[in-house]
Amino acid sequence: MDALTLLGLASSVSLLAGWRMYLCVFATGLAMHFHWIALPQNMTSLAVLQNWWVIGASGTGLVAEFFADKVPWLDSFWDAVHTAIRPVGGALLSLAIIDPKDPTYQVAALLLGGTAALASHTAKASTRAVANVSPEPFTNLALSSTEDVSTAGLAALVLSHPALGGVVALVLLVVAGFVLYWARKALKKLSALRDHITSKVSDALT
Repeated sequence: MDALTLLGLASSVSLLAGWRMYLCVFATGLAMHFHWIALPQNMTSLAVLQNWWVIGASGTGLVAEFFADKVPWLDSFWDAVHTAIRPVGGALLSLAIIDPKDPTYQVAALLLGGTAALASHTAKASTRAVANVSPEPFTNLALSSTEDVSTAGLAALVLSHPALGGVVALVLLVVAGFVLYWARKALKKLSALRDHITSKVSDALT
């Protein structure tokens, strides 16, 4: 597997970790342990993920995240706590994928992995901040379920077909960019609406 393919794979896994870090670690470790996927020889550093202690720890985090992510406002608190954890996790996953014999690509993978995970995490957190303004819980539940299914499916795809990693990473980056742009505009509109209502209330009271 050439270096560019590995970088594409590392980037896509890091982006997915920005959504669901525990799911990425748990699914990869479980799939490797039961031989559902066979990783290339130059990705043997990921073998640590199939250790039962790692699977158990990531599984515990996965269960906690699964429920916390579907409760309005609790999901935003969970995202805030993981603002540093997800980028670090994404960077380490990316670093584990790259050939340790090539320090240049390892440094690039570490930087790209952390940045990619932070970008997708920020897009996710921004979307939830907008969704939580709505009093109904269904939008939040739909977003969370979509992230669960997408992360699991795309992680399985890129790990079983590493050559698609670059394409998946590019698509995820475009989606993250669009979501960040949309969320920024939506938050500005909500802020302006709040200021307008506050002004009207203040005028009515005086």
